[in-house]
Amino acid sequence: MTDTSTAAPAAWSRARRRAKEARDEEFTAFVEAAGTRLRRSAYLMCRDWHLAQDLTQHTLAKMYAAWDRVRTKASVEAYSRRVLMNVVFDQQSRRSGSEIVLADLPDRAGGEPAGAPELRVTLVDALARLDVRDRAVLVLRHAEDHSVETVASILGLSVSAVKMRNARALERLRTLLGDEFRQLCG
Repeated sequence: MTDTSTAAPAAWSRARRRAKEARDEEFTAFVEAAGTRLRRSAYLMCRDWHLAQDLTQHTLAKMYAAWDRVRTKASVEAYSRRVLMNVVFDQQSRRSGSEIVLADLPDRAGGEPAGAPELRVTLVDALARLDVRDRAVLVLRHAEDHSVETVASILGLSVSAVKMRNARALERLRTLLGDEFRQLCG
């Protein structure tokens, strides 16, 4: 005969362990699908691959802690972008105003770099001189190619605020880039 006093807790423990394993596999699949995109966006926001990795890890830690709640949301991708931007904004507000980040761009995996390296460096440098929230709008809108409505949702702004920030940030970027940009573009 089986002792039911020990069988039920053991079955419950196995079921709980299987549920955790399934949850972890689901989260791992999300990280594999979204991790590179999150890191690239973080880099565009901070210009430092090491800091971008830290920001991405912090974002993923927050996502893992809330995974049971957020994995059923319609768009886990959009939620992850919002978490990343909040982590970037928090980091930016704590960072010293005199700190200067100098980082070389790594080679792209799998072949030739897209575009002239000088153009990329110039664009990233100019982007870094923008306000962090304007930078977020440009990264989400143009680097990640999201709609105005999606950017508004991610950043918790109105559509008109995103349009205004986008126009203002693009104009500021054009001013910062000036003739140097036109020469690089050919």
